[in-house]
Amino acid sequence: MVASVSAIHILSKVDVVGFTCTPDVRSDMATADQKAVIKNADMSEEMQKDALDCCVSALQKFTVEKDVAAYIKKEFDKKYNPTWHCIVGRNFGSYVTHETKNFIYLYVGQVAVLLFKSG
Repeated sequence: MVASVSAIHILSKVDVVGFTCTPDVRSDMATADQKAVIKNADMSEEMQKDALDCCVSALQKFTVEKDVAAYIKKEFDKKYNPTWHCIVGRNFGSYVTHETKNFIYLYVGQVAVLLFKSG
C-alpha cells in the first residue's frame, strides 16, 4: 500500500499498516504555532493526547530527528511499558505491524511522527 494510510485487521491483537509520508521539507523542526494533525490512530483519546504532547515537547527540545524519536520512544516505554518504536522525519515510507490500540501517525508542522508498540 503506497500513498495512503489504511489498516488491515489481521488478528485481534495485531494490525498491519502501510503508508508513505512525503511532507514538504522545512528548515525548522517545531515551533509553538505549528499545526498538529493526527493522520491515523489506533489508540485511546487520552493516549493520543499524550503522544501529541510528547511529540511537541520533543520537537521543542531537540533539533536532530533521531534525538526526537529517541525521546518519544523512551517516554512511551516508561509510561506505557515497552516496546515502543518511533520514526520521525519529513520523507519516509513504512510498513509496520503494531499491537492493537498502540499506533499513531501524526504531523507537527511539516514533521511526521510514527509511533507504535510491537514486541
